[in-house]
Amino acid sequence: MTDRTLTSARDLDHLTWDGRGLVPVVAQDAEDGRVLMVAWANREALEQTLATGFMHYWSRSRGRLWKKGETSGNTQEVVSLHMDCDADTLLALVRMTGPACHTGEATCFGQVAAAAVADNDSPAPPGSSVLPELWSLLEARARERPEGSYTTRLLNDENLRLKKLGEETVEVVAALIRQDGTAPDEAADLIYHLLVALLAGGVSWNQVESRLRARRR
Repeated sequence: MTDRTLTSARDLDHLTWDGRGLVPVVAQDAEDGRVLMVAWANREALEQTLATGFMHYWSRSRGRLWKKGETSGNTQEVVSLHMDCDADTLLALVRMTGPACHTGEATCFGQVAAAAVADNDSPAPPGSSVLPELWSLLEARARERPEGSYTTRLLNDENLRLKKLGEETVEVVAALIRQDGTAPDEAADLIYHLLVALLAGGVSWNQVESRLRARRR
């Protein structure tokens, strides 16, 4: 298993399933960063996803496995699958054929997702919407403080989270020096630990974005 990327059925052993044996999956366009839809998957669905290279989900209303696009032809080819820091949510980077939503719209979030991409001067890079989503998830962890969560450990232990932030910074620098292809993984770890440290320190992601926008101007 590469960091939090799922590449084989064995990697599914690392996931934390809910009481029904499910995990939520956020499907994101790998080309322009739009969030396409949110659905549920069980182990069988993810095994089929990894085996075929196309997204499969579990329908809670119909109680059965389904392949995205099995009737409409609007399939989702998998680019990569990633679990979050608590292993209870998945991010699926996909190449979408046709619209993602059953209403015929490009995404299940309507024009909001499309407008967010269109407002940029250039196409959004893959994963461009991940930071706000991650921040929202961290805020939820801060409210709920689930037992056994690594995020909870960091939020409860200032020395640990600042130590880890320093370690991850060094690892990013080392990866850039080595040029061995690990820099993206190390950068992702650094960003996660930075966001946790900011949250614990009472600094919001909106404040950071505001400073970035001010500097761009």
